[in-house]
Amino acid sequence: MGKKSASSGGQKAKEPLGPVPAQPGGPEAVAPIPAPPSHGHGHHPHIEFKFFEELKHRNVVRVAVLYLLACWLILDPVHVVFHMLEVPAWANRLVVVLMAVGLPAVLLFAWAFEITPEGLKPTLEIDPKRSIRTLTGRRLDRAIIVVLVLALGYFVADKFWLAKREPVPESVATKPTAPLPPAAIAVLEKSIAVLPFVDMSEKKDQEYFSDGLTEELIDHLSRSPDLRVIARTSSFSFKGKNEDVRTIASKLGVAHLLEGSVRKAGNDLRITAQLIRAADGTHLWSQTYDRPLADIFKVQGEIAGTVAQALNVALKTGDPGERDQRNLEAHNLLLQGNFFLGRRTKQDAEKAVDFYKQAISLDPNYALALERLASAHMFQADNGWISITQGNAKAREELKRALTIEPDLAVAHASLGSLYELFDWNWRAAQAEYKRARDLDSSDDSSQTRLARLDACTSGRFDDAIAAFHQHLLRDPLDTLALWRLGVSLVAAGRLNEAEAAWHKLEELNPNYAGGHAWWATTLVLMGRNAEALATVERESDEAWKLSYSPLVYWSLGRRAESDAALSQLKEKYAAGSAYQIAEMYAYRGEVESAFEWFERAYRQRDGGLQLLRIDPILGNVRGDSRYKILLAKMNLAD
Repeated sequence: MGKKSASSGGQKAKEPLGPVPAQPGGPEAVAPIPAPPSHGHGHHPHIEFKFFEELKHRNVVRVAVLYLLACWLILDPVHVVFHMLEVPAWANRLVVVLMAVGLPAVLLFAWAFEITPEGLKPTLEIDPKRSIRTLTGRRLDRAIIVVLVLALGYFVADKFWLAKREPVPESVATKPTAPLPPAAIAVLEKSIAVLPFVDMSEKKDQEYFSDGLTEELIDHLSRSPDLRVIARTSSFSFKGKNEDVRTIASKLGVAHLLEGSVRKAGNDLRITAQLIRAADGTHLWSQTYDRPLADIFKVQGEIAGTVAQALNVALKTGDPGERDQRNLEAHNLLLQGNFFLGRRTKQDAEKAVDFYKQAISLDPNYALALERLASAHMFQADNGWISITQGNAKAREELKRALTIEPDLAVAHASLGSLYELFDWNWRAAQAEYKRARDLDSSDDSSQTRLARLDACTSGRFDDAIAAFHQHLLRDPLDTLALWRLGVSLVAAGRLNEAEAAWHKLEELNPNYAGGHAWWATTLVLMGRNAEALATVERESDEAWKLSYSPLVYWSLGRRAESDAALSQLKEKYAAGSAYQIAEMYAYRGEVESAFEWFERAYRQRDGGLQLLRIDPILGNVRGDSRYKILLAKMNLAD
């Protein structure tokens, strides 16, 4: 910097900056440089110019440009990777802060040091004649061009390709609009739901009886070909809830509701029933019946007949004396068995078996009680509470006896079909029994859904199964099991958007439905929405289901260690009942040898999951293996 000096007359002048060019008149003739105009506060553009020239000379500007371009190129991919791995948001902010702090450090380094053939040295110690700043500048220019080309390439790829494939975050994702059930149909005037009758007995110990009465009324009314009757599952979902009749009718899609109460004391009954028009809540009919217990079957018929008359529909009836011939005490025991079996726990299933056995002891020719006992034994075996062999043998004998007594008992044929399907893997025999049950009782569509689902598993044709489930959900809109099976069928059929709609509906009806979120997560993985899949499988309420499909989700995210850990827990805790799911996970991960080891174990354990072997969408890695075809043949699933 030039030093300030005093001149004559007290005027302050500045010495010239830098070398002064020679002037005409001799080497020593120097023309004075006029002082530049003052800009205040001692600020001089010429000094600034000198400073920026020095920055450029030391390549500081080039280093700054290269650093900022590199940061921009790094930031977006880092954000994508962090999002995929679900790294907390503060980690993204930390990267930005570190880059910001790094900029002045890099600039100071570029100002203070220079690259020489001997390495880095302080700039002030370098002889200008030996400086290679110009060569370094050219290298930096080339580096800037390379980074700029990479950045522009990534920008183009991100805008025109990657952005179109990026999954929509769950928070902004639009829920699928696939109709469930298909098309919102207008409420039929001739439609009704029978709500669970309330136990008004003094000791409140007759709930099984009031539930049984409700089921009998549903069965009676379902015989009308002109009346749409909501099935038990949906009607009983409102048990114990104090909801407005209009709300209930809206959820069930019916125009009328039948509700009532039962008071049972010894052999005396008081049954109150009332028919309600849902649109305005008015009572179309109400009646109280004071009868002896021996007249229970007549009362059920009277109530159903009166309702049918009020709604102007025909009501088909069976043999007038058929129900009156039941042993009342045996029937009462059967109702208690149904009540406990409906609770679906190990202890309650054992109680149900005991009540059914008592009913059969009182009435050895009670075919329905034999069928119910067989169903209870199959349920126990399916859940691992008794051995599969033991449950199979008992159920087979009980169903044989029931059909010997009553060859046209539709539910016995349906149960026998389930036995052939679940335990024997005899698909043709199962189909024959389901068809027989459907033909004997057209008012119960459960046999049709079983038939269609079985056809999908054995042939790979899904349209009939999906249509059957949709049709069933019109009659039983809150049947979560049917909704779950519909979702699985849609996934297997590759109709993933519709499947997601089913999972949304299932979560709405029962957020804790075992297996619902596990299959939803699998659906999302198949859709490429892996981060959403992880959040979804974390909401799975059942540990066995959660562990069964967490390995797939973690694997899809590239988190192998967590996939391994979940799979290890699954094998440790649930190998006895989840061999097929373990095989699935190994297959998805491409570990083919381990997959077939567990497929064989599932076969030995009679694992019901093997029924999906032909249509399972996550078995792509094993389908080309010859052992897969052999296993299909063993399962009677080969073409």
